[in-house]
Amino acid sequence: MTETHKPVKTPTADGLAAAAGEAAKKGPPPVHLWDPPFCGDLDIEIRRDGTWFYLGTPIGREPLVKLFASILKREGDDYFLVTPVEKVGIRVVDAPFVAVDAEAVGAGEAQSLRFRTNVGDEVTAGPEHPIRISFDASGEPSPYIHIRRGLEALIDRKTFYRLVDLAQSGKHGKEDWLGLWSEHRFFPIIPMAEL
Repeated sequence: MTETHKPVKTPTADGLAAAAGEAAKKGPPPVHLWDPPFCGDLDIEIRRDGTWFYLGTPIGREPLVKLFASILKREGDDYFLVTPVEKVGIRVVDAPFVAVDAEAVGAGEAQSLRFRTNVGDEVTAGPEHPIRISFDASGEPSPYIHIRRGLEALIDRKTFYRLVDLAQSGKHGKEDWLGLWSEHRFFPIIPMAEL
């Protein structure tokens, strides 16, 4: 008896958008619960500035970008767009989102830092949404905030400079650091001794 195989459907951006649109009608897609089979890679890339490209061309339709962002999943260092029935790989140059604005409410340790991303996510820095800073070989900082399910936003330069104006000294380990307070949590930026 011979086995019959279903023909493998080649994933397309339009097909993913349609499936994501159907899933979004029921509320935020529960991508953390979906584990469909891998269907291959799509030529989609998210650049460092947060611009999404398909086949080398920027995706200019903001609702489509937001829809794709809602079905983005990270596994290790790899990124996928997932629906209940398909999973396709995409490229992410740095972080998949960009934090384009932040607002400080309150002061001191009780201050809350609220961020908004280029795709409309809003989060408050704290235990669930930590801020981290990495430095390249030249010492240039790259600040990030966790958005959801392992997905981060690069905090854009103008927003980071505004945040640095709010920075205060605090303890990190046994050292004094310059950092940011949000929701009673201290996020270190740089040791005070290096200033």
